[in-house]
Amino acid sequence: MVDNANKQKILIVDDTPENIQILMETLKDDYKIVAAINGEKALKMAEMIPLPDIILLDIMMPGMDGYEVCNRLKDNEKTRGIPVVFITALSEEEDEAKGLALGAVDYIAKPINPELVKARVRNHLELKDYRDHLEKLVEERTREVMLTQAIMIESLATLAEYRDPETGGHIKRTQNYVKALAQHLKDHPRFRNELNDETIELLYISAPLHDVGKVGVRDHILMKPGKLTDEEFEIMKKHTNFGHDALHITEQKLGKSTFLRYAREIAFTHQEKWDGSGYPQGLKGDKIPISGRLMALADVYDALISKRVYKPPFPHEKAVSIIMEGKETHFDPDVVDAFIALENTFRNIALTFADFEEERQMLEGGKPIEAKDCKRIEKILLVEDSEINLEIMQSQLVSLGYQVDTAMNGKEALIKFQKRKYDIILTDLEMPEMNGYALAAEIRRIEENSKEPMPILAVTASDFDLTKERAISLGFNGYMLKPFEINVLEKKLASIVCAKRDGL
Repeated sequence: MVDNANKQKILIVDDTPENIQILMETLKDDYKIVAAINGEKALKMAEMIPLPDIILLDIMMPGMDGYEVCNRLKDNEKTRGIPVVFITALSEEEDEAKGLALGAVDYIAKPINPELVKARVRNHLELKDYRDHLEKLVEERTREVMLTQAIMIESLATLAEYRDPETGGHIKRTQNYVKALAQHLKDHPRFRNELNDETIELLYISAPLHDVGKVGVRDHILMKPGKLTDEEFEIMKKHTNFGHDALHITEQKLGKSTFLRYAREIAFTHQEKWDGSGYPQGLKGDKIPISGRLMALADVYDALISKRVYKPPFPHEKAVSIIMEGKETHFDPDVVDAFIALENTFRNIALTFADFEEERQMLEGGKPIEAKDCKRIEKILLVEDSEINLEIMQSQLVSLGYQVDTAMNGKEALIKFQKRKYDIILTDLEMPEMNGYALAAEIRRIEENSKEPMPILAVTASDFDLTKERAISLGFNGYMLKPFEINVLEKKLASIVCAKRDGL
């Protein structure tokens, strides 16, 4: 007999209590048994944690029959992986075919043979265990590949950044600008065939490599504090070719790689202009890949609002004006229209990843940054449903000397918040069980009269419209875009626990 805590769970669904009792007597010694007498109750019980390992389902039931129950189970992402075995008096081949077509794994005819039921259940549970093991191996391998890819991109981008040390936040800002533009344009008639969620994510992870070719530009040109001569500028322009060639070689060695294709496109075409006056190929209009058109605007806006050795940062309003002047000459007009609609989003991204206080002040309208007294952060609760993001962010925080506790959703985080003491909570927004918005709201309800409310920082890759005011109104002390940039992260954590709420 198996220890009860380790028993697999079987859900029996039948409208006749006598049939349920027979199955329970047959299986109770080896399995944990739960039962439902109708389809509606069965669907609810199928979602209860822990999920059933297998479902034995009658077909002929009043109200919702077994076919409909099976159909709904397979339509539900949470329950579609649970094996369903029909237990039925129906014996026609078309009945069996219908059930198997809906996703059932087997049929057992009534009246049941107890030994046959035991054997069928045991076999299907063994198959499920084997399938689950394979899926876990695939998930782990996929996770490793994605993590390797993310680290490779970050490493290559950082290598280029080391050659241009004044632009530490440039990579983070531009990749988020590109993502914001792409999301805004994905339903536009001109772009909906090119932009979908998968493509947008590939553009986002590829964008940091747009200037990787700068590693091939000599230091005295790349770091020159003044204006380049015509000859020097011609050499500088070659960074697009250097980046393209390096990524093309890598792409050939790795085989077909969509993300490298986008990275190569961006590196090669982000200096092209809508009217054909750009470089290196002088492409015009729609002949410029959409990836290059998005990066072209993102790159120029960021150059305008950033501090350089040869110029101070421009105010956001001036940068917007210059971008608008470039409509139909430098930039795709529809991309400019998207930028105008998203100008506050661009400002928020720029503020989040600003390199210098001078840049931050100009983005804030020239207002000086108020100094505040802050306490030391030691223990952080990090809430994130993506295992890859969770591992990366946790390692970043640990590398800065913080103690980090983790949770995979808001419900788990709330339990930990109530049991332990943290200095700050960093939470993703979109999560199963309980999302970040609901987590913040519930924490604020619990500590309604507290003199020291818990600092909560919203961490998001997509909610670009989460402004300072909106973040505070939702119960957060501020927000930050992910993936983290270490220098920005340190500044953010230092400011977020100050005496006054800081939404930057």
